[in-house]
Amino acid sequence: MDYGDNDAYGFPSETRRHRLPAVLRAPVEARTWREFLYLLLNLPMGIVGFVYAVTMLSLGAGLLVTFLGVPVLGALLAGCRGLGIVERARARKLLRHDVPEPARTPGRGQGFMAWLGAQFRSGVSWRHVLYCLAHFPWGVFSFVLSVTLFTYGWGAFTYPLWKWVFPAYLGQPGVQLYGDGHGRSWYLDSPLEQLATSGIGLVMVLGTPWVIRGMAYVDRGLVSGLLGPAGPTALATRVTELESDRGIVVDTAAADLRRIERDLHDGAQARLVALAMDLGLAKEKLTEDPEAAAKMVGEAHGEVKLALQELRDLARGIHPAVLTDRGLDAALSSLAARCTMPVSVEVDLPARPVPAIEGIAYFTVSELLQNVSKHSGGSRATVDVWRAADRLMIHVSDNGRGGASADAGSGLAGLTERLGAVDGVLAVDSPPGGPTRIAAELPWRV
Repeated sequence: MDYGDNDAYGFPSETRRHRLPAVLRAPVEARTWREFLYLLLNLPMGIVGFVYAVTMLSLGAGLLVTFLGVPVLGALLAGCRGLGIVERARARKLLRHDVPEPARTPGRGQGFMAWLGAQFRSGVSWRHVLYCLAHFPWGVFSFVLSVTLFTYGWGAFTYPLWKWVFPAYLGQPGVQLYGDGHGRSWYLDSPLEQLATSGIGLVMVLGTPWVIRGMAYVDRGLVSGLLGPAGPTALATRVTELESDRGIVVDTAAADLRRIERDLHDGAQARLVALAMDLGLAKEKLTEDPEAAAKMVGEAHGEVKLALQELRDLARGIHPAVLTDRGLDAALSSLAARCTMPVSVEVDLPARPVPAIEGIAYFTVSELLQNVSKHSGGSRATVDVWRAADRLMIHVSDNGRGGASADAGSGLAGLTERLGAVDGVLAVDSPPGGPTRIAAELPWRV
């Protein structure tokens, strides 16, 4: 994070060789005027932030005896975060000081209450409130001081140029410094006094940019310390994110175990129980009615085949053998062959990622193709997988009716959470009428 003028954030550098010393250049440099404008805007921005924070904080605290105070305080935190976005943009544009936006605390679940809880747990949001409260007195001070120095400095420096206004329009020889109403007064009208006034003004003109620059550094510190990601706070936010991701992983694993148990109980286990009963009946009829026993054994043989097929499907749902043996290209091609519509698969990977990422990529495509088969109403789909820098990219598209959404409650929302648990991303572009394009990103690890 830089407090000076440089090109680290895409801004043109202003450091170049000059014939004039810095003290003579400062009054006319662009940096001085940008920072002066920033200090001028401190007053209105400080008033807006302070009034909003105090009003919402007082209203929310007063309404805490009812539930209405909770959403009001949530609106306070959200509004101050919005003002923080404006303040960071102002600092980036006028102070050439780029402060990254702090990470948002993820909600533990979906819906308004989860969002509200995330707002209250976020130390970043409360720091934004503190900024709105603290920036107002500083904004008043910096505005008054900078305007006073600027106007008095330039006014005194150029005094010989506009002194003529007083005798011409005000009937006095110059600026009056002293007057007691009894004929004793002091006017700045002699050449020596005008020269002294101009000299004092020159000193103020040359010194004001450095005072402005010092106050701008204070503003940089305020923006960085209260509106940016602080070290311990950023670490705490990351820990919170990882805790949330861990919860999602645990819930997903528990749901998968329940699915496997249900499939075993309702599928293969039921068939094996029926098979045991059929074989028991066939054993009893073996001596009495060999033909009936042989028929029952044949039926049992068919049940064995079905049970084996169900076990294979179940094992494929856990982790397909083709993925372990031959990688994503073959596994996704096998997956596409079982889809209800033609699917073209293109995999361009320089190497195989780690098994965990490879498995997540496989099941991501599997779930997306299931959605395509069930809901899209299209006639074809495409799957593209490639590596881009340190990310594994997945793109699935179809020519169906569109309208897919990753909103809360949808299957894609659950997939988004599972990908987010491993620092992945899911993006959905599915306008009504189609086509649907879904992109997923996973971290690349080998």
